[in-house]
Amino acid sequence: MHAGLHGVDLMKQARASHILVDSKGQAMTIYKQIMESKKPFKEFGKRARKHSTCPSRHKNGDLGNFGRGQMVAGFEMEVRKMEIGTMSEPVKTRFGYHLIWLHERID
Repeated sequence: MHAGLHGVDLMKQARASHILVDSKGQAMTIYKQIMESKKPFKEFGKRARKHSTCPSRHKNGDLGNFGRGQMVAGFEMEVRKMEIGTMSEPVKTRFGYHLIWLHERID
């Protein structure tokens, strides 16, 4: 009942990009390369095209808009707590390790 007060169930919609890879080591390497870049978002897109195993790689990792319950749980939980315009550290799901870039979120 009180979960909504902490923003846990408030997300209505979000838009994010991601890079999906098989290992935490690879995810951490890519994370560091993006964080050290002068243009992190541009670097994120480049790394998505080069390394991501998701078909979204052809769109720089862009997943478009999605609502609550449309993404795997660990991914969605991370999106709910991220600041808009930032990248997550590697997030493990059953699909592998995601680096998530949050473009917008409607709570």
